[in-house]
Amino acid sequence: MIIILYLSVAVIAIAFAILVISLMRTLNELKGTMASVSHTLDSLNKQLEGVTGETTMLLHKTNSLAEDIQGKVEKLDTVVNAVQEVGGTVQELNHSLKKVTTSISSSMNRNQEKIAQVVQWGAAFKEIKDKWFGEKGKHESSRKQKSTAPKAIPAPKWERSH
Repeated sequence: MIIILYLSVAVIAIAFAILVISLMRTLNELKGTMASVSHTLDSLNKQLEGVTGETTMLLHKTNSLAEDIQGKVEKLDTVVNAVQEVGGTVQELNHSLKKVTTSISSSMNRNQEKIAQVVQWGAAFKEIKDKWFGEKGKHESSRKQKSTAPKAIPAPKWERSH
């Protein structure tokens, strides 16, 4: 029985030695993997520093562009408001012109008869004026013909003695 006991202890010792050797190999491989991970993380950290710098620059440029765009939008907003006001003014002007046109049209329709009478009176007045100045012109031309005839010089009525 002691042999069994020694054999058991020997088997346990061999099993423990195999376990330790396996564990050492695993730990060595884990050490290599961890070194590789550490190297990868260092490389990644350096790359992230470069990306972080570029990202910071891009962020500053983006903020600058956003401020510039905001200023231009505010300026454009005033232009849009001015154009809207001009549009409103033009619309009001059109409305006023339509009112005036409608008013004139309705006034002309109401006063069409009076306008026709005024035109007739004007035509009659022109006709009378033409006749008046036509006859007056005839009288003046006959007077001019009489005045253009040579006149006799009257003889002196008395002579002076010296």
